[in-house]
Amino acid sequence: MLMFPFSVLSAYVAAVLVVVIAPGPDNILAISRGLSQGRVAAALTSIGAGLGIMVHTVAATLGLALLLQTSPIAFWVLKIAGASYLMWLGYKAISSRSLITFVQSKQQPLWRVFVTGLFSNVLNPKPGLFVVAFIPQFVSDARGPVHIQMLVFGAIFAVVTAVVFTLLGSFAAKLSSWLSRRPKVVEGANVGAGLTLMAAGLSILTFEHRK
Repeated sequence: MLMFPFSVLSAYVAAVLVVVIAPGPDNILAISRGLSQGRVAAALTSIGAGLGIMVHTVAATLGLALLLQTSPIAFWVLKIAGASYLMWLGYKAISSRSLITFVQSKQQPLWRVFVTGLFSNVLNPKPGLFVVAFIPQFVSDARGPVHIQMLVFGAIFAVVTAVVFTLLGSFAAKLSSWLSRRPKVVEGANVGAGLTLMAAGLSILTFEHRK
């Protein structure tokens, strides 16, 4: 029996695409970086988000995610950290108007762009608990070692996330020349992105702990 039959893989990839395309803070970051700093920055943000998915997958595979499910304190610590980080990013976007900017001195160095993309995913408990609830639906111990299946499915999730977000960011980069001539639109985009990130942070605070 194949460990990854085509019927399972195709259903999994289709489900992952739906999840990845749905609007969220990681999409906003990738698109914002593409608008202000181009394709490379968008790609680094996207790769950071993809690696964040792998962090959650490895944690789930090793059983660390079980701690979040069973320990309200651990869950709350991660939830508050993730919510605070996203709300801080949103506040910075609104207050400094620097998330989307064409002023060279205000643009983020590429290493920080990558780290921001990584941490916005890793510190968000939603992807972690989603991985725990989502990936096992496609895993079967009858097809081979469960940990290998978990890691491979997680890697697929990570790659699809990085590719789709990079495409979104690259498409946004094509609008940069038009946007750079319209400072009021840039200001509004920063406010809109900031409010979206803050709303995402607040939504994490309402995310309930379930055993």
